[in-house]
Amino acid sequence: MSTPLNSMAPHLAHGTATTALLDELSWRGMLHQTTSPDLAAHLASGVRVGYAGFDPTSDSLTIGNFMGIKLLAHLQRAGHKPIVVSGGGTGLIGDPSGKSAERQLLTRELAEHNARSQQRIFDRFLDFSGPRAAVIRNNIDWLESMSYLDMLRDIGKHFSVNQMIARDSVASRLEGREQGISYTEFSYMILQAYDFLHLHRADGCTIQLGGSDQFGNIVSGIDLIRRLEQHESFGATCPLVTTSDGQKIGKTEKGAIWLTADRTSPYRFLQYWLNTSDADAVKFLRWFTFLESDAIEALAHALATEPGKREAQKTLAAEMTRMTHGATELARAQATSEALFSGLVKSLDAAQIAEIAADLPSSSVATTALSQGISIVDFITGTSCAASKREAREFVQNGAVSINGEKVTLECTVRAEHALPGGVILIRRGKKAYHAVRLQSS
Repeated sequence: MSTPLNSMAPHLAHGTATTALLDELSWRGMLHQTTSPDLAAHLASGVRVGYAGFDPTSDSLTIGNFMGIKLLAHLQRAGHKPIVVSGGGTGLIGDPSGKSAERQLLTRELAEHNARSQQRIFDRFLDFSGPRAAVIRNNIDWLESMSYLDMLRDIGKHFSVNQMIARDSVASRLEGREQGISYTEFSYMILQAYDFLHLHRADGCTIQLGGSDQFGNIVSGIDLIRRLEQHESFGATCPLVTTSDGQKIGKTEKGAIWLTADRTSPYRFLQYWLNTSDADAVKFLRWFTFLESDAIEALAHALATEPGKREAQKTLAAEMTRMTHGATELARAQATSEALFSGLVKSLDAAQIAEIAADLPSSSVATTALSQGISIVDFITGTSCAASKREAREFVQNGAVSINGEKVTLECTVRAEHALPGGVILIRRGKKAYHAVRLQSS
């Protein structure tokens, strides 16, 4: 007799891992649920194939998506074979998980473009050579060839609508009358389940990995494989990635933090991790880096005893930037950051200055307005460094203001020749207040 879709309650994985992979994920805090306590024995009994899926909603991925990549990387490091599934097909439908409203539907061309563009990211973290080589599959390749009638007759008949409605991703949308859910998104879990079935048949895949919001969809695929193939398969999830105050990881006032330099510069990427709170630093070291436990424990001790040195944050930032952008870009980003901190910004080139300016509050001034010069008080008034002339005068008199790294006095007149390469003047007040003024031709 087949097992009902809702019969597999989450197996809480904490303290139960007995294999290299599960031990690794467990101590890192990356193991939230498994679908069966037998997963450990399954992993220990041979080389296994596991997959995680990525939606092509953009031509890049954010650091929130990084956890899925890292699950696959740990799987490969433990001697197993990872599959990246790019959702060129399911991306045309939209996953309702974690969404309070209907997704904007992508065109086929955009979904395909985004799927191709995302592939550059996986090369950084997975090994695509050797006996455990990672592979990338696009589910448009098998979903597009299946007719609607075939999907309903061969796959849909194994799904209970009652059980589908009970899934968290659907139930939360049905409870909000104004939100609702379309039949299109309602059907998403059937397509994801079929992905698992297809990969099981084509690649011998027996494990699906994902975030905890994917647990219901993973269970649906496991049940479908059992019904149609009479084989056992498994799933494991990681916790949803949030900061200590409950905020979604990688969301800032300036937008998401992306894994490609064309979306988030290496300098801004480095700054994001450097600004990690003390409450999150050690947890993020476990989650995001591949540092061993001894190294992380040493950094945790340093953070507890000498928090001002911020060694945990510096190591986190360096590791993440190196892995994501390479050693050369890490060195460049660190040099840019150090120059800003020390005030030696005149040593930077136009590209480095542009990266700094993009990460700071900014304003603009016409080049012609600087032809006769502007007093330092007038120049900084209205910027993020001084709200009024009174404040500006006080800050300058106290020696708290510098222009391009050099302290200024009330007698200072700012002219166009003060501009750094790229036409930017950097104001600094105190240790942490910065503002970028861009020169614009009239």
